[in-house]
Amino acid sequence: MHGEFKVPGGKLVVVDLDVIDGVIHNFHLAGDFFLEPDTALEAIDRAVNGLPAETDAKRLTEAIAAVLPKDAVLLGFSPESVATTIRRALAQATSFTDYEWQVIHSQAERPQLQMALDQVLAEEVGEGRRGPTLRIWEWDQPAVVIGSFQSVKNEVDLENANRYGFEIVRRISGGGAMFMEAGSVVTYSIYAPADLVQGMSFADSYAFLDEWVIVALRSLGIDAFYQPLNDITSAKGKIGGAAQKRLGTGAVLHHVTMSYDMDGDRMVEVLRIGREKMSDKGTRSANKRVDPLRSQTGLSRKEIIDALIATFTRLYGSTSGEITADEREKAEKLVAEKFGTDEWLYRVP
Repeated sequence: MHGEFKVPGGKLVVVDLDVIDGVIHNFHLAGDFFLEPDTALEAIDRAVNGLPAETDAKRLTEAIAAVLPKDAVLLGFSPESVATTIRRALAQATSFTDYEWQVIHSQAERPQLQMALDQVLAEEVGEGRRGPTLRIWEWDQPAVVIGSFQSVKNEVDLENANRYGFEIVRRISGGGAMFMEAGSVVTYSIYAPADLVQGMSFADSYAFLDEWVIVALRSLGIDAFYQPLNDITSAKGKIGGAAQKRLGTGAVLHHVTMSYDMDGDRMVEVLRIGREKMSDKGTRSANKRVDPLRSQTGLSRKEIIDALIATFTRLYGSTSGEITADEREKAEKLVAEKFGTDEWLYRVP
């Protein structure tokens, strides 16, 4: 079995191993990381050989860490990343380049239909009717997108939302509220087979699925990095956040919203942003929490999106795609039956 894992912000970790009678044999670690002393590599190999194949990532990490010399130096990887790579090998996980990707960047869609398209396209990938896809969203009307488990009344000032024309919609993934205005954000969704994140914890998969974005932002001069669990940030402040849903059909939906030119004052009128959340981000005002892409690059929103697509294509390959008539019909049906109903929106009042 063979496994690879590119550590977000770090190096490539590669493992090869056999499983004989439920036990790991012939384990070898490799990669472009840095490790001192040299003998630590053999120590790691010995620690993994003989372990049961069902050993979980936590125990693998402990076994590897236990054999490292006290003066060992690991650069670009860690015992945790080796454990993740082993679990990916055992689960026969795939990588981005194993697939033929499509990129969809089409017309603006109304908020309820955006929610439905996310579910439909993820399900289509899970059922094998669509290949893995990256979709860039477009907006032409204001909306607040709340997480699957959030309370409407706790997250949104409904009076101000109505005053300013913001539609409230609920998505199928967890996480926090997204403040959307036309031209103010860059939002994308990844629809991929679950095999792409096999062997990864949710925390690992967030950074893994957004590594290409970090590369793209750095190419634009932004000192971007991933801040666990789900924030894309920089030295000048938060840029965006991610959310994820793993569907029973065998697909993973992962989406990110990054601020381009957000009206922070309007945002705090419409969203009820709690003091604890603000304190957790180390800031005193929501206006200062999110540092828009525009101020850090000086580029238009279109130029930033073009750079994102170009980076994704350079790293993984892609062709241009579109939403099919059948997918749109399914999404419209979901709007009528689910996303456009009060039962769904107010399932957590």
